[in-house]
Amino acid sequence: MINEIGHYALVLALATSLIVSIVPLIGARRKDAAMMALAPMGSIVMFLLVLLSFAALTWAYVVSDFSLRNVFGNSHSMKPMIYKISGVWGNHEGSMMLWLLILVLFSAMVAFFGRNLPDTLRANVLAVQGWITSAFTLFILLTSNPFLRLNPAPAEGQDLNPILQDPGLAVHPPLLYLGYVGFSVCFSFAVAALIEGRIDAAWARWVRPWTLAAWTFLTAGIAMGSYWAYYELGWGGWWFWDPVENASFMPWLAGTALLHSALVMEKREALKIWTVLLAIMTFSLSLLGTFLVRSGVLTSVHAFATDPTRGIFILALLMLFIGGAFALFAWRAPMLKSGGLFAPISREGSLVLNNLILTVATATVLIGTLYPLVLETLTGEKISVGAPFFNMTFGLLMIPLLIAVPFGPMLAWKRGDALGALQRLYGAAGLALMAGLVLYYIENGGPVMAVFGIIIAFWGMFGALTDLWHRANFGKLPFNVAWRRLVGLPRSAFGTALAHFGLGVTVLGVVMVTTYETETVLEMKQGMAADAGGYSLIFDGIRQANGPNYTEEQGHFTITKGGVVVADTWSSKRLYTARQMPTTEAGIVTFGFSQLYVSLGDPTTSGGMVVRIWWKPFILCIWGGCLIMMIAGFVSLSDRRLRVGAPTRRARPAKLAMEPAE
Repeated sequence: MINEIGHYALVLALATSLIVSIVPLIGARRKDAAMMALAPMGSIVMFLLVLLSFAALTWAYVVSDFSLRNVFGNSHSMKPMIYKISGVWGNHEGSMMLWLLILVLFSAMVAFFGRNLPDTLRANVLAVQGWITSAFTLFILLTSNPFLRLNPAPAEGQDLNPILQDPGLAVHPPLLYLGYVGFSVCFSFAVAALIEGRIDAAWARWVRPWTLAAWTFLTAGIAMGSYWAYYELGWGGWWFWDPVENASFMPWLAGTALLHSALVMEKREALKIWTVLLAIMTFSLSLLGTFLVRSGVLTSVHAFATDPTRGIFILALLMLFIGGAFALFAWRAPMLKSGGLFAPISREGSLVLNNLILTVATATVLIGTLYPLVLETLTGEKISVGAPFFNMTFGLLMIPLLIAVPFGPMLAWKRGDALGALQRLYGAAGLALMAGLVLYYIENGGPVMAVFGIIIAFWGMFGALTDLWHRANFGKLPFNVAWRRLVGLPRSAFGTALAHFGLGVTVLGVVMVTTYETETVLEMKQGMAADAGGYSLIFDGIRQANGPNYTEEQGHFTITKGGVVVADTWSSKRLYTARQMPTTEAGIVTFGFSQLYVSLGDPTTSGGMVVRIWWKPFILCIWGGCLIMMIAGFVSLSDRRLRVGAPTRRARPAKLAMEPAE
C-alpha cells in the first residue's frame, strides 16, 4: 500500500508541476495576482508530494520489500542499515528520485525565501522551475519508475554494487546533486529575466546567493567523490579525468565564473550578458552531465544507466531546455542595456579575465570529454583522450589565472592601480618565494617547474591573507584598532579570502603529490619489509575475516621509522557473497598532511602477495583546500547583505544623523 501511495504521489506531483509551469506564467503576463499566487503554493505542494514519494521508496529499502523491482536489484536483507538507506540513490531510478527531490526542494525554498521578490519575477522563476520539474517527473514515470512491482516477490535481493557500499555514498551524491540542481535556480532566474526583458543589479543580488549555495555544495560533492574514489577503488589516484568526473567539474568551472560575474553585475551593473549566459551555460552543463551518466554512452564506475531509451529522452530534454534557453537569449540579448563602463585595469577587468580563462578551461574539458564520443558516433573509431591532454591544456590555462587571483581584491572598482596593487603584494610574493624554496629544499629538489608550482600555491594563500591585512589597515593603525576593523569586516570579505586561500592549499597538494609521490609494486611474504617515504612497512601476514555480507582476506602491516614502530594498518580484499564481486580496501596511514597508501593485489604462486605501496606527500591538502572553499561559501552566505532578495527600502528619517564610516 505504501508503494502505491508513493507512486500516486509522484503522479500528483507531475500534475501539480504542469499547473505551476503554465498558470503563473499567464498570470505574470496579465498581472493577475491570484494566478501568480499559485506559483509559491504549488511549489510547496510539489515538494511535499515528492518528499512523500521518496519517503515511500526509502521505507521499501529499509524493510527490504523485494516486491519492488528496484529494491530487488539493489538491496539485500543482510546489508547494513546505512547502505540500505544510501542504496536508495545508489542506482539510476533512486538517484533520479533524489535529483527530483532536491529540485522541488529548491523550488520550495525560492517560494519561501523569495517573498520579497517582485511578484512577476517570482512567478516566472517558479514557472520555469515547474517546466524542469515536469520534464524530470515525466522522465521518471515513463522510463525510470522505481515503483514497478515483481510478481511473485523474490525472497532475497541481488544486493547493491559492492563498490557503492561505503559511507562516502551516503554523502557524495546528495552533496553533488545539491550543486547540480541548485544551478537550476540560476537558470530559472536567467530565463525569467529574459522573458520579462529586465535585468539589473537587484536581479544579480537575488541570483548571487543561489549561485553561491549551489557552488558550495558542488565543491563539497566533487571533493567527497574524489576522496571516496581515492580510498575505495584502490587505484591510489585522486583524479583520473574520467568523463563522468569531468561532467561534474565543468559546471563547477562555469559556476565559479558565474559567481564572479554576478558580483560585478551587483556592484557595477556591468557584465549583464556574461552573467545571463553563464547562468544558462552552468545548468546546461549540469544537464549534460546527467545525459553522460545516464544515457549509456559512457562506461564508468560512476555511470548508472545503460538503457538507450533513457538516453534519447534526456537528449530530448537537453535540446528542449538548452536550445530553448539559448534561442530566448539570442532574441533578448540585443535588447539588454549595457552596464557601467570600466578600465581594463580594475576589479571588473580582473573578473572579466577570470571569466575568460574559466570559460576557455570549461570549453577545453568539454571538447576533451565529448570529442571521442562524437568521433565514435560519426566514424565508429574509438579513441581516448587521457590525462596528458587535460594536464597540458587545462594546466597551462590555470597558471595565469592563479597568478592573477591575488591582484583582483587589491584593485579598485572602475579604475585600478596595478603598480599599487603589486606594491601591496610584495610581502606575499616574498613569503611565497621563501616558503616555496624551503619546501623544495625539504623534498630534496625535484623538477624546476615543481618549485614554480609550489610558489604559485603559496602566492595564492599569502595573497588572500594580504587582502585581509590591508582591509584592516594593519601596519598603519594601532594593532587594537586594526584588529577591531578586521573583526568588523563583512563576512563576504572573509569568505572571499578563505576561498582564495583554499584554492592555494589545493594547488599545493596537487603540485606536491604529482611531483613527489612514489609507487612501489612488489611481492611480499610474511616478515618482509619495504621502504616508502622514509618509512619501513613490514608485512605481518594474512588473516580471514567475515563481514555482514562479505568475506575478506586482511593483510596486516607494521610501519616503523628509524627502527621504532609508529603505526600499523590493515589492507584487505573482500568478496561480496550475493554478487560474488571482489573489492579492494586500501590501508591508509596519515602522517601530517601526507599518507602511506597500501593496496593488496593477488596471491603469487610462491606463497606471497602482490602489494602496491604509495607515498603521497601533502595529498590531504587537496581535500583540505576544498573543505576551506566550502567553509568560505557558507561564511559568505551568512553575510546579512547576501540574504535572498533586494533590501526593502525604508523612509528616510526626518533628521539626518552622522553615520560611522564603513
